[in-house]
Amino acid sequence: MTGSPPTALRPQHPAPRSLRSLAEQFGLEVRGELADLEATGVVLSSNTVRPGDLYVGVPGRNAHGAQYTAAARDAGAVAVLTDAAGAEIAAGAGLPVLVADDARATLGQVAAWIHRTAENPATMFAVTGTNGKTSVVYLLYGILRQLGVTAGLTSTAERRIGDEAVTSSLTTPEASELHALLARMREVDVRAVGIEVSAQALSRHRVDGLVFDVAGFTNLTHDHLDDYPSMQVYYEAKRDLFEPERSRRAVVTVDSEWGARLAAEAGVPVTTLTTRPEIEADWRITVLDEQPAHTAFLLEGPGGRRLETRVPLLGWYMAANAALAIVMLVDAGYALEGIAAALERDGGIDAYIPGRAERISGERGPIVYIDYGHSPDAFLQTLDAIRRTTTGRLIMVFGADGDRDTTKRADMGAIAARGADVVVITDFHPRWEDPAAIRTALIDGARAAVPDREIHEIADPRAAFRAALALAGDGDAILYAGPGHEDYHEVKGVKIPYSARDDARSALREAGWPA
Repeated sequence: MTGSPPTALRPQHPAPRSLRSLAEQFGLEVRGELADLEATGVVLSSNTVRPGDLYVGVPGRNAHGAQYTAAARDAGAVAVLTDAAGAEIAAGAGLPVLVADDARATLGQVAAWIHRTAENPATMFAVTGTNGKTSVVYLLYGILRQLGVTAGLTSTAERRIGDEAVTSSLTTPEASELHALLARMREVDVRAVGIEVSAQALSRHRVDGLVFDVAGFTNLTHDHLDDYPSMQVYYEAKRDLFEPERSRRAVVTVDSEWGARLAAEAGVPVTTLTTRPEIEADWRITVLDEQPAHTAFLLEGPGGRRLETRVPLLGWYMAANAALAIVMLVDAGYALEGIAAALERDGGIDAYIPGRAERISGERGPIVYIDYGHSPDAFLQTLDAIRRTTTGRLIMVFGADGDRDTTKRADMGAIAARGADVVVITDFHPRWEDPAAIRTALIDGARAAVPDREIHEIADPRAAFRAALALAGDGDAILYAGPGHEDYHEVKGVKIPYSARDDARSALREAGWPA
């Protein structure tokens, strides 16, 4: 159970909806008397109930949500939506019960109906893929603001409504929170919204009740095989976004076999994009210049259309992310000429992406990047980008998630050993796993790939970063991968406050370097 979410995530002036009409609309069984009851919101957690809410009780890992119906009633819930088993559990709480075959599968459509999502005039963008989702969403947000459009976003890092931001807890919010967020955005006249859509969000009904104007695909690489039994099943979960029930159009990066397959199999019109000269696509990206502080690129499309600009981020893959954002905007009806004029006026794309190859060091000393990447492909691309722009040694600090996909750990260690001159392996969210065993798996992968690589094993992430910093000098680079924007370190169910960005800045100052 979680605490109450920030006020900004819900509409401030909700319009009540008849629960009797809700039951009729969705063919729900009613137990108890609805009379003239109305709901102004819908929530999954009894701790987040406000007066007038419909509480939804679904089966959880440890308990059925219907067990908390009395708490929801005491907080002001007017009724409960649950399944048949939950209805029996909730019966003694005294609230009217709406019964669905699968309450979670019904939640998205119900939340969309209560919050009138279909009436939202904003252009809706969805971004999926293994890596780059957060970056594309922030780049969409940044470019839209340069165009003078009031924009919103929801990502792994945060939710944004215009200038207001709150921290995220899930990559994609639960459907109840997502539709409330969109209703709040409508109240403040947000005209375009970028939503990061994970495979889990599609599998677990978090984006039900939405049809996106444009869906974008970045890539598909080894990750999440703890949730999905194979890459094929993982791909199929992503592919679901590119059907008419979820999207109207799509922009697909076809650099990989997975992208090419998606472009061929999607059930909606597809525009293709590539960074590779040997691949045929509607749009093509050519990187013109790579620097620690920016990447310049040329985007060329049908009919001789072209745009040359730069993104204030490291690496060719950030240029690819920026190009995907631009083509998605064009497919949504924004004029390429207008985008080009705004970017030229501002000297390039104006965007900040928290914890994505984020440089936190100053002009002197080693260049330090904090990154959220925690997959083999993310390691590979970021190490390659830093290597291209670094004259000295490259030192990498990283760990691996506990209670997550264990099959990628050997590859993570191997890629780090091949790409960095020095590897420092530390703890990163061990959760309920033995952290020493996680570190051993990473070290074994690194040793197998490069037997003589310099490797340091330091469990405490604060000490690990300071050890890396002690090995670095002017002209060297440090990549601290994994924590990114996060502000905690999870051990045995406890989230211990820890910000890699803040800690690295402190360590730089302690060492006499600017941050």
